[in-house]
Amino acid sequence: MERVTLITGGSSGIGAATARALLEQGDLVAVTGRDAGRLAAFAASVDAGERLLTIAGDAADENDVASAVRQVAERWGRLDTVIANAGYSLPGTLEDHDPQAMRAMILTNVLGPALLVREALPHLRESKGRIVVIGSVAGIRNTPGNLYSVTKWAAHALVENVRQLVAKDSVGVTLVAPGVVDTPFWNERGGTPEATPTLTAEQIATVIVFAVNQPEGVDVNQLVVRPSGQFG
Repeated sequence: MERVTLITGGSSGIGAATARALLEQGDLVAVTGRDAGRLAAFAASVDAGERLLTIAGDAADENDVASAVRQVAERWGRLDTVIANAGYSLPGTLEDHDPQAMRAMILTNVLGPALLVREALPHLRESKGRIVVIGSVAGIRNTPGNLYSVTKWAAHALVENVRQLVAKDSVGVTLVAPGVVDTPFWNERGGTPEATPTLTAEQIATVIVFAVNQPEGVDVNQLVVRPSGQFG
C-alpha cells in the first residue's frame, strides 16, 4: 500500500526536497504553503500528477491545518506520516524585532507543529504512522537574543512530549535538527554566513526519509545533522 505523507511548508527548501524524495520512492504526498503561486510552481517542477496534492494555507491557523488533514484523508483514505517543516527566523535579535513579527514566528514555529499533531493523531493512531518535526541546532544551543532559537527549544520539547503521549499507540516520533542548510530560509538574513559550511536541502531530506522508512517497531527519535566543519 502506498504511504501517504503530509508536509507543511513544502513548496521550497527542506520540505520540497523531502516531497521530491518521497514521490520518487512511490509515496503519495501532500504539501502545504501560504503562497499558492509557489505551490503551483513546485507542482509543475515535479510533474507528479495525482500523486501530489498541494494545499494553500497557514501552518499556524487551526482551520487551515484541520482542512489540510481532512483533504488528505478524503483524497487518499489514510494518513501515514506528517512532517512539521513550516517555520522561519527573523533577522537580528529580539531587541530589533517587531512584536507582531515575534508573535507570528512563535505561532508558526511552535503552535504550527502542535496543531498538525493534534489534527493528524486520529489518523496516525489508525495507521501506526510517524510524526517528524524539523527542529534546529538552534534548539540545542543558545545564541544571545535569538528568539528563533527559543522557538526551536520549544519545538524540541514538543517532540519528546508527543513521543510520550503516543508511544503506547506505536506512533513513531522523530526530531530532525539540522545545522546550517543552504535554503531560502536564509534569504531574509542576507544569505548563509560567509565561510560557514552548509548542508543542502536534499541532504536533510535523505535523513528524513531514512527516519520514516524504518521498519515497523523501530522508532528513531532524534537526529542532529551538521555539515562537517560547523562548530556550533
